[in-house]
Amino acid sequence: MDARRVEAFVSKKWDDEIVPQLVDYIRIPCKSPMFDADWVAHGYIDQAIALMERWASAQKIEGMTLEVVRLEGRTPLIYVEVPAANGGSNDDCVLLYGHMDKQPEMTGWDDDLGPWTPVIKGDRLYGRGGADDGYAIFGSLTAIMALREQGLPHSRCVILIEACEESGSYDLPAYVDHLAPRIGKPSLVVCLDSGCGNYEQLWCTTSLRGLAGGNLTVRVLSEGVHSGDASGIVPSSFRILRDLLSRIEDEDSGRITIEGMHVEVPAERLAQAKEAARVLDTAVFDKFPFLDGMTPMADDLTELVLNRTWRPALSVTGADGLPPLSSAGNVLRPFTAVKLSLRLPPTLDGKRAGELLEKALTENPPYGAHVTLELEKASTGWNAPAMLSWLHGAIDGASREFFGQPAMYMGEGGSIPFMGMLGEKFPGAQFMITGVLGPHSNAHGPNEFLHIPMGKRVTACVSNVLHQHHLASQRGETTGVAAVAGGQERGNHGCC
Repeated sequence: MDARRVEAFVSKKWDDEIVPQLVDYIRIPCKSPMFDADWVAHGYIDQAIALMERWASAQKIEGMTLEVVRLEGRTPLIYVEVPAANGGSNDDCVLLYGHMDKQPEMTGWDDDLGPWTPVIKGDRLYGRGGADDGYAIFGSLTAIMALREQGLPHSRCVILIEACEESGSYDLPAYVDHLAPRIGKPSLVVCLDSGCGNYEQLWCTTSLRGLAGGNLTVRVLSEGVHSGDASGIVPSSFRILRDLLSRIEDEDSGRITIEGMHVEVPAERLAQAKEAARVLDTAVFDKFPFLDGMTPMADDLTELVLNRTWRPALSVTGADGLPPLSSAGNVLRPFTAVKLSLRLPPTLDGKRAGELLEKALTENPPYGAHVTLELEKASTGWNAPAMLSWLHGAIDGASREFFGQPAMYMGEGGSIPFMGMLGEKFPGAQFMITGVLGPHSNAHGPNEFLHIPMGKRVTACVSNVLHQHHLASQRGETTGVAAVAGGQERGNHGCC
């Protein structure tokens, strides 16, 4: 493979086609169904699907088929199948995954930016969804085309682009089951929906946290009453809620106090966290927009990496029952409700975590208050299987070729439900989980951006890995147990 030729092909494709397509895509407010209950009537998801379908269908890829699959009552899914070429195998398969639904607007965007306002500043394309994860279908097909442009072989490729990932991918299992005979059994899964610690090397995700969350409500009265009359007699719903949260979280340290929420961190993940902390240094925390004088939750950088990737952590992401400051009177309110988002260690069973959370918060409520927890999510995370040596070599080689630096491996703090599901359905598959969401890119928040050079390099790296996958398939190395070197599994280097 001529790496410089791949690089030139990918760069031109991004500049001439992909960036303009992403500009149009960012303009579409195709929010995930959890954030747009009327998504069918609004039609934005269909607009984004149509944009991607038009571009993909226009690409000159011999034998490619594309279908927008629509199961009754579910969000649509783009299914693309590209047959093997130039001597590649149709018996082996690579599955490439992405999504096109978006998070909601969020406040705090700079005056000249906005969620649906694409703006290019230098190497950055600002706007919601470009990096998370609108570029996936464009990058995946471009990586395949870069090989074909040189007449290089690759195995059969299947691309899935779903439309409800930001809502927990609840539609995806039905589609994977529906399409199972057509997908086959992939030996490699490539996911372009993850993050990177910096923009100077290829980063691959070794684990993803699970998630338990929902709406916690504390009710004390049937209606609000004068605070001067009732305070001291009627317990405050806010104070009771605060007390309940103290059952599960130490308010001084942030540590989750339910022991069943913690797991032992595998030795190889500890080693990866230490190496990531060494490479990133203060970028572990200074990528976040801290206010002057603010400090992170620990001084030890390795501990911060582990806090973010392997330990449970609670966030309160919304509230109800609290009037705006401008209209808040002297009233003891009848209820307080908050939305909880509890990140879980990758190997903790999500269902069990949800049960522990509900029990801790609702049993024996203070003063007999009416306490409910409506669980919206209770999903298990994912820990990558041990990596086969061909893939470790392909990923590291791609990073050195297109970045000039070795590949890095680190867990991510977020969740991609698709990974755990695929791990169960295809236990023999290897995983390359990577992405472009690096420092300050602020996925889900204001001023979200796509780092365009990173998008190009990741695309080129995927192209290299697809080619190496073919070579490994020819040698019979794409299935089987992880290689052993020096008494340790290659998996200890990390997996994507």
